[in-house]
Amino acid sequence: MDITSIHNWYERAVFNEVMAQAQAFPHLLGNDDVLADVACVALNRLPPRYIRHDVDLAFFQTERERTDSERAVVESVEFALGFVQARNAMRARS
Repeated sequence: MDITSIHNWYERAVFNEVMAQAQAFPHLLGNDDVLADVACVALNRLPPRYIRHDVDLAFFQTERERTDSERAVVESVEFALGFVQARNAMRARS
């Protein structure tokens, strides 16, 4: 059984959104560790959506579900950026 094509749909969506939102924070660009932390925090706030092919989810989602998923990604990344930056600032003060 080949299961290598199975992945969480949100991973790619979150990675893309992290890079898009990071443009507003030039000090984060190129800091792969912080960006990876942001992606992890954002992904942990979203329900898993495992698929084999990206078109699978698109085929089975309604337009409203697709819009809700996209909004959830944006909101999760916004939260994660604030959370990770606040934690790093607290750590720097210690």
